[in-house]
Amino acid sequence: MPDEVMYIRLRHRVTAKNGQRILIGDVAQVIADDSIRDRITEAVLHDITPKDNNVIIVDVMTVIAIIRLFQPTLDIQTVGPPQTIIRVEAKKHRMGPVYVAFVWFLLFIGAGLAIMNFHEDVSMQAVHMRIFQMITGNEFAKPLMLQVPYSIGLGLGMILFFNHLFRKRINEEPSPLELEMFNYQQNIDQYVSLHENKESFKKVDGD
Repeated sequence: MPDEVMYIRLRHRVTAKNGQRILIGDVAQVIADDSIRDRITEAVLHDITPKDNNVIIVDVMTVIAIIRLFQPTLDIQTVGPPQTIIRVEAKKHRMGPVYVAFVWFLLFIGAGLAIMNFHEDVSMQAVHMRIFQMITGNEFAKPLMLQVPYSIGLGLGMILFFNHLFRKRINEEPSPLELEMFNYQQNIDQYVSLHENKESFKKVDGD
């Protein structure tokens, strides 16, 4: 009969560095008696080496097997996701000012062309001319009275839409871009988890 009960919950995603020693406490939340919890959370789960990929999948069954080595009679109750994803950070190389300026220039030109092409497709200049004629009764090829405020409003609208002014967040709500990046990351994590399980089953069948 088990003498103690332990509740364990794997974290969804963990970031680690190359060469780091991963402990159970790094990838899981553990609720148990203090003496048991301290011993389990300090147990070594994996040593990251250069041979590892940048993504490592840890299954809850692997964690349970290691815990059993320390406490064979422990009653382990799992809660939450069955896997945790360890992302190994690569060394960050500081970008030079020339590279930053080049990337900024490409983004600036690309964004400008995208806006101009959109305005050309919807005949924005003709619309401004028509609105200006309806309001003033005069017709000008370049109604700056409308085009200048519109250009300023376009820039302010982009700032509000993306909820960022340089590195400063305007409010606590996530921007549409952040939501898309979150969904993209969720899809990648799901694919990596399923792909890893598929490869594991192949190895078992091959054995």
